[in-house]
Amino acid sequence: MTAPATTDALLVIVPAFNEAGAIAEVVGSVHKHVPGVPVLVIDDGSVDETAAKARCAGAEVLPLPHHLGLGGCVQAGYKLAFELGFEYVIRVDGDGQHDARDILRVLDKLKTSGCEMVIGSRFLNSSGIQTGVARWLGICLFRLVLRPILGKPVRDPTSGFVGVNRRALQVFSRSFPLEYPEIETLVVLQRRKFRFEEVPCQMRPRLAGRSSITAFKSLYYITHVLLGVFVNILKYEGRVRRATESAAKQGD
Repeated sequence: MTAPATTDALLVIVPAFNEAGAIAEVVGSVHKHVPGVPVLVIDDGSVDETAAKARCAGAEVLPLPHHLGLGGCVQAGYKLAFELGFEYVIRVDGDGQHDARDILRVLDKLKTSGCEMVIGSRFLNSSGIQTGVARWLGICLFRLVLRPILGKPVRDPTSGFVGVNRRALQVFSRSFPLEYPEIETLVVLQRRKFRFEEVPCQMRPRLAGRSSITAFKSLYYITHVLLGVFVNILKYEGRVRRATESAAKQGD
């Protein structure tokens, strides 16, 4: 992959692990609805034909030497995008659940609002349950926990349809939550006084395969993410306290 020719260039990244049944259609849909925009599939150590089918569909492929998990996979894409000089990056999932027609809506919000992150929300214009019961309950819990932390509501905190600008890319290329990144990244952005917005998007059924997240894994996910959020808060408060103490000592 080469550096973009313009200063406001967009890159679409697709983290993928064993998505051979869907990846070609995902890449083709992005090319159809945002022609001329490069697509980078980050292959997270797939053991099927994900990488080969992505290339045949016209995507660039970044093969990872080991299976890093979602956070490591996304960060690899962010690091490459930042190093190459892209201004905007929009992530869509490799299972085909995100509608590529919504990419331009996310990009427009990034450009016009000046915020660092835009979330494609499946719940913004709808109150119906569009996911499993366990996940829905987790989303409701995350909304309650995040509201006082972020200082504003977030309707779809677990959405993987996310756009970021270069300021956020710079942060995420250095440090990024490794396992379940969506919610922790919101806390990281808030602690840096970065802003996020949501735009409505459509969520579709998977094109192939099935989710690996069972009801039990959903409970593990909720617990793991909540711990990660509180650890991030404690780390931030510790940095603030040390900075305050250092400034006070220098003033003595």
